[in-house]
Amino acid sequence: MPKRDTLREYRAKRSAESTPEPFGGVAAVGSGIFVVQKHAATRLHYDLRLEMGGVLESWAVPKGVSPDPTEKRLAVKVEDHPLEYADFEGVIPKGNYGAGAVIVWDRGRWVPIEDPEEGLAKGKLLFELRGFKLRGVWTLVKLAKGENDNEWLLIREKKGLDASVSLPELPETSIFSGLTVEELGEGNDRAARLRRKLTKAKATKRQVGVKDIKLMLARTRKAPFTKPGWLFELKLDGYRMLAARQDGSARLITRNGHDATDTFPDLAHPLSFLPFDGLVLDGEVAVHDDSGHPSFQRLQKRARLTRPLDIKPAALSQPAAYWAFDLLAVEGFDLRPLPLEIRKELLREILPEVGPFRYLDHFEEQGEALYEQVTRMGLEGVVAKKSDSRYRGGRSANWLKIRADQTADLAVVGYTEPKGSRVGFGALHLAGYHDGELTYAGRVGTGFSDAELEQIASELSKQRRSEPPCVGPIPKGKGHHWVEPELVAEVRYREWTDEGLLRHPAFLHFRDDKTPKECELPKPDAERRTEPAVDPDRVSAAVPQAQSTAKPKDVKLSNLKKVFWPDEGYTKGDLLDYYRMIAPMLLPYLKNRPLVLTRYPDGIEGKSFYQKDAPVFVPDWVRTEPIWSTDTERDINYFVCDDEETLLYIVNLGTIPLHIWASRVGALEKPDWCILDLDPKEAPFSSVIKVAKVIHELCDDIDLPAFVKTSGSSGLHVLIPLAGSFTYEQSRKLGQLMATVVVSELPDIATITRTIAKRGDKVYIDFLQNRRGQLLVAPYSVRPNPGARVSTPLRWSEVNSGLDIYRYTIKSVPRRVRSMKTDPVLPVLTTKPDLLSALHRLSERLEGPA
Repeated sequence: MPKRDTLREYRAKRSAESTPEPFGGVAAVGSGIFVVQKHAATRLHYDLRLEMGGVLESWAVPKGVSPDPTEKRLAVKVEDHPLEYADFEGVIPKGNYGAGAVIVWDRGRWVPIEDPEEGLAKGKLLFELRGFKLRGVWTLVKLAKGENDNEWLLIREKKGLDASVSLPELPETSIFSGLTVEELGEGNDRAARLRRKLTKAKATKRQVGVKDIKLMLARTRKAPFTKPGWLFELKLDGYRMLAARQDGSARLITRNGHDATDTFPDLAHPLSFLPFDGLVLDGEVAVHDDSGHPSFQRLQKRARLTRPLDIKPAALSQPAAYWAFDLLAVEGFDLRPLPLEIRKELLREILPEVGPFRYLDHFEEQGEALYEQVTRMGLEGVVAKKSDSRYRGGRSANWLKIRADQTADLAVVGYTEPKGSRVGFGALHLAGYHDGELTYAGRVGTGFSDAELEQIASELSKQRRSEPPCVGPIPKGKGHHWVEPELVAEVRYREWTDEGLLRHPAFLHFRDDKTPKECELPKPDAERRTEPAVDPDRVSAAVPQAQSTAKPKDVKLSNLKKVFWPDEGYTKGDLLDYYRMIAPMLLPYLKNRPLVLTRYPDGIEGKSFYQKDAPVFVPDWVRTEPIWSTDTERDINYFVCDDEETLLYIVNLGTIPLHIWASRVGALEKPDWCILDLDPKEAPFSSVIKVAKVIHELCDDIDLPAFVKTSGSSGLHVLIPLAGSFTYEQSRKLGQLMATVVVSELPDIATITRTIAKRGDKVYIDFLQNRRGQLLVAPYSVRPNPGARVSTPLRWSEVNSGLDIYRYTIKSVPRRVRSMKTDPVLPVLTTKPDLLSALHRLSERLEGPA
C-alpha cells in the first residue's frame, strides 16, 4: 500500500487530457523495479526512479548515472511518480510540464542493501542495480537540510569493481525502441530509411502476418563442419517464438501457435516500442542463469505462471530475453525471399544495442571451432545455415542443428511398472515419427527425482489406453502400460542401436513448447555411417576431408569483397591486406598485451560492438588470457595477439581498431608508458601542435624521453616510457603533473577540465587514461572513420604547422613505413629513463622559483 498520497504533486503538475504520461492506479507488487529515463525537457537530463512504498521515488540526475566511482553526480529529489511511469517512453507535448521526449535508457530491478525507508529518511540510500546497462552498487547521499534539502549525490561504490577492467561505454539509445532521445523528439525516420533499403534490395512488397508464416526448421546433423558460404549460430536452450509488432500491438507466438504475449510482458512491452510496423522476428526466448547461460528450467518456471500477480514480479526477478536470429517481414515487405545474410544484416540494424531484444550473432565458416568451444562450455550446440538460403517453412537441409550432446525430443507412449522400492513408474516408453508413422524408440528410466516419479505417474494414469499407439520393436509381456501420446520428453543419449533404439538415455525435462507431431525420429548411427561424405547440403554429410590436412594456424578469411568504407570503396579485403603488410611493425606493440576489439561486421556505417571477452569459437592456437573481473565476478578471456595469424584472425571478425593495455600479461600492475592524449574537440589543430611541442620541450628540460603518434582521429598521443617501473597510480600522477605544468604555460589554449562544455576551444590534455585497464589505440591501428585513417608514429621534427594527420591512411602508411625503415615510437617499449630524477625536476618546475 502507498505510504501516503504522494502522487498529489505529480498530478497537480499535469493534465490527463493533454499528456500521454500515466496517472497512477497500478497496484504495487513489491518487486523492486528501477528505471533511468533520459528526458529532453528544457534542459536535457536523466531521471532515476526506484519503486518504494507503491510509487517511484524519483531523482533528476542532470549528467546521468555514471559507472565510474570517481564521478559524483548531483541528483535532485523530485515528486514521486506512479509505477506505470517505469514503462513510459514518448513525447510530452509542448505547453505541458516537462515537455519533450522521454526514452527508457535503462530498466531492471533494484535491491536495497540497507532499510530503504530508513535510508530515505536519514538521507543515505545504499542499493544494488541489476539493469541492462547499470549493474553494481550505488549510494544516494543527501547533501544538506534546509532550502536545498532536495539535493543528493549519486555515487557508484568501488566495492566489487575490478580496476583491471575498463568502464563500459553505455549506449545513449533506448533499451525499448533503440532510438536516441533526439530521434524520438525530432520524429524518427528509421522506418523510412529501412523502406528505401528494402526497395533497393528488391524485397517483395507484401503484408505478412504471423498466421502466414510456417517456421523454417533445421535438420539434425551429427558432425560439425567448416565451409565457405555457411554461417554458424549458438543453439540456445529456449522456446522458439515469432515476435510480431503490427498496428502498434505486440504478439509473441510459440511454435505451436499459442499466444504467449501475456506470459512474457517483459518482452511484449518493449516489442511494442520498436519503431517499425508489420514487423515479424524469428528467434528464441530464453531465461538466463546466474552465469549467463540459458536455463531451460528457469524458462519453464516462467512459462508455467498464469496469474498476473505471479508473472509481474517474476518478469523482474527472472527476466526473459528474446534472441532474434531472423527478420521475416517489416514495413509492408516480405523478406523471406531474400538471402539469409541480407536478412540478418537488416535485423542487426533494427534491434536496440542493449535491452531485452538481442541480436543473435553468427560466425562465418568456422563451424568446427565454434562447436569445440560450445562443447567445452557446456552449451547446447550450434546451428549451421547457408548464408544465401531463403526462408521456407518446414525442415530444410539449408539449416542444420548440431548438438554438443546428442539429445532427442520424443513422445511419451507408455511406462513400465516400478520394481523394488522405486515409486511411480520404472521407465517411460518413447517414440518418434519416421516416414509418417509414430515408431517406438526405447525407454528411459534415469534422470527422475522421487517427486517427479510420482507426479508423472499420476498424470499418465489419466491417459491410459489398451494398445501401444506406435509401431516398431515394441516390448511384450507384463508390466507395460500404454498412454495417449500427449507429453514430449527431451532425453540425452549415447547413440542409436542398429535396431533403432536409444542406448543409455537419460531424462532431461518435458518440452511444453512442442507437440508429439513434431517429434521426428533421428536416424540410427548405422544408417548415418552408410551415407557418403559429400556436400553439407546433405544432412548426413561427414566433415569435409580437406579439413584433416589443415595447418595448425590456418586462417579462413571471409567476405573479402564486402565494402567497409563506402565513400572510398575500401573493402574488408583491403583492411586485411593492410594489417598483413604492417604486421611486422604492429606486432611488437601487441605482443603479450590484453587486446580489446571493436567489431564492424558491416563496415563503418553499420552497427559496431565492443568486445573484451574472446568469443567462444576461437581456435586453440589463438592465445587468450583470463583476467579476473570483480565487476562481473568471472574471468574475462582477453585476446593476446603475438603473431600474424592471430592478427588476421581477429581482423577477419570485422575488427577495425585494435586497443591495448599499457601493461603486459605477467606484469599487469606496471604500465610500459604514460600517455598524454591531446584532444582538440573544438580547438584548432594548430593549438594541438603548440601543446605537443611544449610537452616535448618540457620532457627535454627534465631529461625525460617522449614519443608522439597521431591518434588516427583528430588529435595526437604523447607517450612517455616507464619501463614497468611505475604503478598505474604513479603513472597517472606523472601525467597529471605534466599536464598541469603545460596548462600553466599555455592557459589560453590548453586545459585539463573534463567537462566538454567548459573547455571551449582549448585542447584537452587527458591524463586520466593512465589507469589499469584503460586502453590505447595501438600504433598502426586503423580507425573506423572516413578515409580509413591510421594511428601513425611520428618523428618530433614532423610535428609542425605542415602536419596533416588526415594523410595517414591504409593506403599511404605502408609506403611511409617502407621509406622510413625504422619506427620512431618503438623505443617507448624498451627505453628506461631515470624517472625519479625527472619527477624531482618536474616538481621543481611546478613549484617555481623559491
